[in-house]
Amino acid sequence: MSVAIKAEHLTKIYKIYERDIDRLKETFHPFHKRYSRDFYALNDISFEIRRGENVGLVGKNGAGKSTLLKIITGVLTPSGGTLEVNGRIASLLELGAGFNPEMTGVENIYMNGLLIGHSREVMDAKIDDIIAFADIGDFINQPVKTYSSGMFARLAFAVNAFVEPDILIVDEALSVGDAFFQSKCIDKMRSMIAGGVTVIFVSHDTFAVKNLCERAFLMQGGKILMDAAAKEVVEVYRNMLLESRGELTEEQTYRQNNLFDNLRGNSVVSGHSKGVSEFSKENLERGKDIFMKNATYQRIGDKRAVFENVQLLDLDGEIISEVIFGQEVILRMVVKFQKDVECLGMGYHIRNATGIDLIYTDSRFNDTKAIFDAKAGEVYVIDWKFKVELRQEMYDIACVISTPLDETLNSAEMCDFIPCALQFNVISPNAYLSLPGGYVHWHNELKICRV
Repeated sequence: MSVAIKAEHLTKIYKIYERDIDRLKETFHPFHKRYSRDFYALNDISFEIRRGENVGLVGKNGAGKSTLLKIITGVLTPSGGTLEVNGRIASLLELGAGFNPEMTGVENIYMNGLLIGHSREVMDAKIDDIIAFADIGDFINQPVKTYSSGMFARLAFAVNAFVEPDILIVDEALSVGDAFFQSKCIDKMRSMIAGGVTVIFVSHDTFAVKNLCERAFLMQGGKILMDAAAKEVVEVYRNMLLESRGELTEEQTYRQNNLFDNLRGNSVVSGHSKGVSEFSKENLERGKDIFMKNATYQRIGDKRAVFENVQLLDLDGEIISEVIFGQEVILRMVVKFQKDVECLGMGYHIRNATGIDLIYTDSRFNDTKAIFDAKAGEVYVIDWKFKVELRQEMYDIACVISTPLDETLNSAEMCDFIPCALQFNVISPNAYLSLPGGYVHWHNELKICRV
């Protein structure tokens, strides 16, 4: 597989001036005195992307993602290092970039095709497919200055997807489109990847990055901190976002207190032991060694409350790692409080082998249950009972316990989060139930009427 993009010691430096006059003073100073400081938008980065790879870029704003993409597309020149790009590039870097606002959508389609190297005859053969994919109706014959941001995104993606690039670069441009169009774009990018197109995808939507990309870069401060499988990079990035949470503002504290009061009115769980004596210490510690080994992977939280064990049980209480399609199981969490906690919620994710979240639920969806006024040293057992109707495959379960901060912002303070608390395999005795078209079986009420 040949190289599509290769960077060696790539650097981009901007001069930062405290005052506008300093730029003039530095330019004309007889002894070349500096009045500026250097800002490294990119700082000595090296990587190689092979043809046909699909690579995600994640990182906070200002990490250097857009600067890197602009250098790859030739919009910016690097201050140092070398860059090798092999192939024709189509890019969606900024909404509307490359469009003439006075020209119609159709005219812009032809103009962009010519810019990338296609003749008018070639674009004549593509125009119907581009217009159909963009699906903006009669606006295709109107000046693009009249377009909404969603129309810009639709037309821009359609043009770049159908001009047959060797390298496609997408930088957050899909975030303004509706959910259906975003899904259509992801499917189109998958088909392009299957056809050998190299795709670089930048998004704050970590689900989309995991869903589309096999490999990802995590960027921070102009450097590539991590280059690994997209699943692993996304987990680290999520953890960085959680750990960077600042102190609560006075308004957030007020909202948190009100949230606790509202939850107490609905919850059936208080800070008292209920039925814990039904569970022997021996049973609760079964499989603990395996759990603790799994739990070390990217575990985060402030540890005010922690998972002591997580088990997957059949209805007879036996630990299982293999589940038959349609079987009812119990996901048991053993939680110990290391500090007093006023309110604790809990939840879990079920993920496939590539790290895509297929199922998520938390205690807010179950009559808003929570644990209140727990004291340091107390142990709680939390049982989730559900029917497994997933495709025959291996799955991970991620577990989380947290203190809600602000209901309106859907935010929480993480006490303990374990990305891979346990794994289980689904088997199906019936080939029909292997769900070749999807991961999850959805229950329906079916009526058939002959009229």
